[in-house]
Amino acid sequence: MTSTISKRERGHSRTAPWTFLTNHAHVLICLAQAPAMRIQDVAERVGITYRAVQRILNELEDAGYIKRGRKKEDARSNEYRINGNLPLRHPVERHRSVSKLIELGLPDRN
Repeated sequence: MTSTISKRERGHSRTAPWTFLTNHAHVLICLAQAPAMRIQDVAERVGITYRAVQRILNELEDAGYIKRGRKKEDARSNEYRINGNLPLRHPVERHRSVSKLIELGLPDRN
C-alpha cells in the first residue's frame, strides 16, 4: 500500500502539510512495513529526498535503532532490522518503545 501526499491534501500551500510524526518516524514505519524497501521508494512514500532518507538511515543506525544487512538473494540490496525495544528519544514520549510507534503505522489486523 503506497501512499504519497496529494496536491489536494497540501491545499494551496507550496509545502507539505505538517504531521504529528517526524520523517524519522515515517522512515521507520516504512521499513517496518517492508524491510527491504529501496531508499528511493522510502523517499517517495515519505515525501523527502533520497539524500534525506540516507541521512536519516545513518542517524537511526548510529543510534542503534536499525541494523542494515545485505539481502541474501540480492547482495546489491539492503534489508533493515528495527530494534523495537529502544525507547523513543524525546522526554515526553521516552516511556514508550519504538515498537509502539511502529504499531501506529501498521495496518490493523482484523
